Amino acid sequence: MSRPVILITSGEPAGIGPDICLKLAELDFDARLLILGDLECLRERAKLLNLTVDFVNTTLDAVPDHQKNRLAVWHFPLAVPAIPGQLDVNNAKAVLDMINAACDACQDHRAAAVVTAPVQKSTLHQHDAQFLGHTEYLAKRLRCEHVVMLLVADHLRVALASTHLPLKDVPASITRENLVKTLTVLNQDLIRRFGIAQPRIAVLGLNPHAGESGHLGREEIDTIAPAIADANQLGIAAFGPVPADTAFTPAALAQCDAVLAMYHDQGLPVLKALGFDRGVNITCGLSILRTSVDHGTALPLAGTHRADPNSLVAALELAIQCHTKH
Repeated sequence: MSRPVILITSGEPAGIGPDICLKLAELDFDARLLILGDLECLRERAKLLNLTVDFVNTTLDAVPDHQKNRLAVWHFPLAVPAIPGQLDVNNAKAVLDMINAACDACQDHRAAAVVTAPVQKSTLHQHDAQFLGHTEYLAKRLRCEHVVMLLVADHLRVALASTHLPLKDVPASITRENLVKTLTVLNQDLIRRFGIAQPRIAVLGLNPHAGESGHLGREEIDTIAPAIADANQLGIAAFGPVPADTAFTPAALAQCDAVLAMYHDQGLPVLKALGFDRGVNITCGLSILRTSVDHGTALPLAGTHRADPNSLVAALELAIQCHTKH
């Protein structure tokens, strides 16, 4: 059987996306990799970083097996030359074109997965006011009703019930209906993407000590516990609410396959502390397989040799593993 085609969008051209994509040429992967980006930008960045890479300008229909020191590139021309660290909104369209092409190729089963390098949300929002982020953009394009952000670092998996919200808005966003939808999507993707037959999901409380029996808040009693009961009725092995301050001990993590945190900074600091350079973002609930780095564009590091490719490598390896298990 031929190796799967994995698409890698190179992201914001002024950031570290091109840098970390180039580093993939130094490693072996059991797949056919295709970088989506501007060929001249990649060539110039390779020169700047003193990297010797043989570029193959190709199309989706002729992707070769990955070989060390060689990268296959699907050329998406930039409007203006990219200067490391200097954003230019004129290149936003090319960045979105890469995402759209990768999304469509996976939807049409011409590629197995897409791995996304970081984009600059502010620049893309300036170009397209509807752009709020990779996750939201892909969900809208693929017409997926409910998606879930799942962060993975080695064996630790942390999903989010709410994402980029001000803390004051989080309680109102945590509803019984949304929690059941989130648990359903998370459960389905733990089965189909990770090959876990009966996923065990620990659901965190919103308040300290999971509300202390209502003395520190009633969200656990009124919303979270009923949602867990509803999920259990659907055959989902969710449990909790679990106090967040004890949920990430080794003994507690041994009892679950994933943790559902109520808000961004409840779950992600732990994951990033334990595996910052290996963190991967996978979007559950999409009709395609998409993984991503768990960091931003790091504009000051672009073209400096200081960009760490480990998160992109982990995202690529996870995409290959999930495709194999699917």
